[in-house]
Amino acid sequence: MTDSVVDVPDVPDLPDHIDRAVLKIAGVVVIGAIMSILDITVVNVALPTFQTVFGTRGDPIAYSTVAWSVTAYTLALATVIPMTGWAADRFGTKRLYMTAIFLFVSGSVLCATAWSIGALIGFRVLQGLGGGMLMPLGMTIMTRAAGPHRIGRLMAILGVPMLLGPILGPIIGGYLIQVASWHWIFLINAPIGLIAFLYAWRVLPRDSPEPSESFDFLGMALMSPGLALFLFGVSSIPGEGTASAPRVWVPMLIGVVLMVAFVFHSFRPAHPLLDLRLFKNRNLTISIITMFLFVAAFFGGLLLVPTYFQEVRGESTLHAGLLVAPQGIGAMITMPIAGRLVDKRPIGQIVPFGLVGILIGMFGLTQLTATTPYPVIMGFLFVMGLGMGSTMMPLFTSALKTLKAHEVARGSTLLNINQQIASSCGVAVMSVILTNHLQASKLAGPAMATLHIPSLADKIPAAAITKGLEDAASAFTDTYWVAWVLVALTLIPAYFLPRKREESHLLDDEGVPPVVVH
Repeated sequence: MTDSVVDVPDVPDLPDHIDRAVLKIAGVVVIGAIMSILDITVVNVALPTFQTVFGTRGDPIAYSTVAWSVTAYTLALATVIPMTGWAADRFGTKRLYMTAIFLFVSGSVLCATAWSIGALIGFRVLQGLGGGMLMPLGMTIMTRAAGPHRIGRLMAILGVPMLLGPILGPIIGGYLIQVASWHWIFLINAPIGLIAFLYAWRVLPRDSPEPSESFDFLGMALMSPGLALFLFGVSSIPGEGTASAPRVWVPMLIGVVLMVAFVFHSFRPAHPLLDLRLFKNRNLTISIITMFLFVAAFFGGLLLVPTYFQEVRGESTLHAGLLVAPQGIGAMITMPIAGRLVDKRPIGQIVPFGLVGILIGMFGLTQLTATTPYPVIMGFLFVMGLGMGSTMMPLFTSALKTLKAHEVARGSTLLNINQQIASSCGVAVMSVILTNHLQASKLAGPAMATLHIPSLADKIPAAAITKGLEDAASAFTDTYWVAWVLVALTLIPAYFLPRKREESHLLDDEGVPPVVVH
């Protein structure tokens, strides 16, 4: 891993405006970002479909099992992020970016051929290894092309897919599943990826690789398997029915041991996988703790919304995706506003308001029933989106501002991995809680089945269907209570965020901002 920062001098022959050459390069990066970000959300709406498709003899797979198609992807993202900077120095950004596109598209096509949920999860890992490199490499390529005096305007361009992803992902996924099949939520990446590959080959300038520091392979061998084993143990609880089963506690124990070993190891190498020494920075530490709790609760809960619409209300995948859109619209409204405010006001005056918005919206989801009016649900989702847009980027930006120039690359890596790990943990925990509550009701499963197989309704009393759907809705609300409590706990570290404006340390001795390599 490289932990250095590439200084890009303010070259005088670079024009002040965004010229055509830079826009061409920005186009390559935006296409890659769209593929990577859409695939985080496009699968959410497909989880109930996976339960049925990969089930046996009409018996759906547990929700906590199919949720691994999301968890595996985010874990792969977390694994490859710290490797990206080192690999870019060693092999060159253009070559590595094209390799990342190839891996992502190959993983996508293989996902479409999956014959079992295990195969799908495995192929999602390959897809995540490619997707995880696209965003950090894209930021590096754009920064080098534009120079520091134009990077702000280019980051606004890169922010477009980040804003549209949460809106378009579920809608596109729902549409493709409804009009074609689930295979197309992955196959759609093939033509887009081919265009991106050829575009990158033609437009991106050649660069000369200059190998720098050694990579912490031992750290990666400890962290990634440790986290995966721990989450595997957690997700096995519904299937085993108890936390005392060997399938649960053995992988959890091994995972904890590996992660503890990783922590001790991280203080030894000069260039560790994750530089835990940065936790000496108080503001960075508080930002990371706040972000972890927030991301685990928000993204874990976000996964459940399309499933509620499909499994409790009987909506199609497309309608479920459209009903989730208000959340993305809310985030799209507040994210650019919060981005401007973070330069003028301290983070401690912004993030708490965003968290309160999420608390209000999520409290509404804890009150769901099998008949809650859709405008009410969409209103709560919109408020949650407003809160999310006021929380995520301000936390990230403020944390980086507290670092010195030579610490930015390592701090960015730490923040990105923290985000992906939190998302993985949130998805795993929320899916386990939901699965346990659904399994506790004998009526919920048959009642939900009648929504998609009308002929079953003739075999089950109407009162039992009504009671089963209410039980299913209760399972979702109980899970949302857990998410709500997590968001409430986030207010504790958020209270200690800076409330006074602090000077940014991002400029180096010559007044030039650094380039975040990964």
